[in-house]
Amino acid sequence: MDINDVPILVRREIEARIAGPLIEAFMEKFGREETIAVASDIILKLAEESGQQLAERCGGNSLEHLSNGTGQWSAGGALKRDVLEKTDSKYNYNIVRCKYADMYKELGLEELGFIFSCGRDGKMFGGFNPNIKFERTQTIMQGAAYCDFRLSLDEGDAASSKDE
Repeated sequence: MDINDVPILVRREIEARIAGPLIEAFMEKFGREETIAVASDIILKLAEESGQQLAERCGGNSLEHLSNGTGQWSAGGALKRDVLEKTDSKYNYNIVRCKYADMYKELGLEELGFIFSCGRDGKMFGGFNPNIKFERTQTIMQGAAYCDFRLSLDEGDAASSKDE
């Protein structure tokens, strides 16, 4: 078994059960702001690396590769995604059910949940393909009814990333 065989929700729970108490203890000892800044920097670096690794596993970095390669994020019903538009240059969807948010709430880590999961998304997409433009205005983790993911590539970038 490889770490990539483990559903992302399970991986995030294992990480949260270890990192959550550590980060909370560091916040008490060293202050909230600095601790969150350091933890966020590390998590974002790891997210970018995981995006690069995902592109390698997918055999390319197009939006089609991305949409086909993110099944682990939804494994076991962890996410329910409503696809609004999917073309070579746009991949727009809403997450309407998020067990990640539920899990962090159950662990008492609601505040850190965004940093552990949602906050990674932009860097992960950038690691997957540096030309992906990512917009999101709301998340379930932060109390919204759904997460709005809007991914796009310029036409030239979409054509070149298909061939990789």
